[in-house]
Amino acid sequence: MKKASISILFVMICFWGIAQEIDYTTQKDIPYYDAAIREDDAYTKSRCVLDLYYPTNKAGFSTVVWFHGGGLSAGQKEIPEALKEKGIAVVGVNYRLYPKIGAPVYIEDAAAAIAWTMKHIADYGGDPSKVFLSGHSAGGYLAAMVGLDKKWLAQHDLDADDLAGLIPFSGHMITHFTVREERGIPGTQPIIDELAPLYHVRPDAPPLLLITGDREMEMLGRYEENAYMMRMMKVAGHTETTLYEMDGYGHNMTYPAFPLLLNEVNRIEGLED
Repeated sequence: MKKASISILFVMICFWGIAQEIDYTTQKDIPYYDAAIREDDAYTKSRCVLDLYYPTNKAGFSTVVWFHGGGLSAGQKEIPEALKEKGIAVVGVNYRLYPKIGAPVYIEDAAAAIAWTMKHIADYGGDPSKVFLSGHSAGGYLAAMVGLDKKWLAQHDLDADDLAGLIPFSGHMITHFTVREERGIPGTQPIIDELAPLYHVRPDAPPLLLITGDREMEMLGRYEENAYMMRMMKVAGHTETTLYEMDGYGHNMTYPAFPLLLNEVNRIEGLED
């Protein structure tokens, strides 16, 4: 009798696992600007697209909008392997690059892609109140800029405070070095102006999880920028800013950081449920 009960329980567990299996699909090269904007410029038409990876048999899922790195002058959209099959959607975004364009066009593109996600993810089964921004290096900078400076999403009649969370990986918190290059400012000269996430510290921002590599192995000053951002957000009255330093990893610290991203998504989902 005891063995039979165990066998029945085992079958029930297996059935539950099969029933809970989630299927995924990817839609590629979705334009995030209206046709009138795209048709005006071939570069905009080819570059301003995103890929959407999402569960097809799950409702109310969270979405991570992921911006690639590359110094705002290189890189391609991607769906990180570490974020696949985790019960969430991932949006991989292409944006226009320097020197074909200059600041703040890449920020405008990032905001447009986020706006598309917030306005359309429900069409795919997602929850528009569970949109997280993330990205590595330049991508982390873009995520922080759009999430902290509310004017970018306001141009799309959206409120950055409606984002579920900001999780930049090794992002500039001062003015990006490519923006400084455009202005003829040396990369070793730190600047904090309106194109710096640090300029926009505020107490009412979405939860902010900052992740960098080891301070002794990172790009010049990158950990310290993020540490200063953490401190100033707390001074401003923000109660949900956290900083992680990945000991033993340099600027390319994404692999050990992805589990922290997923933990943050799960944590915030738990608070909302």
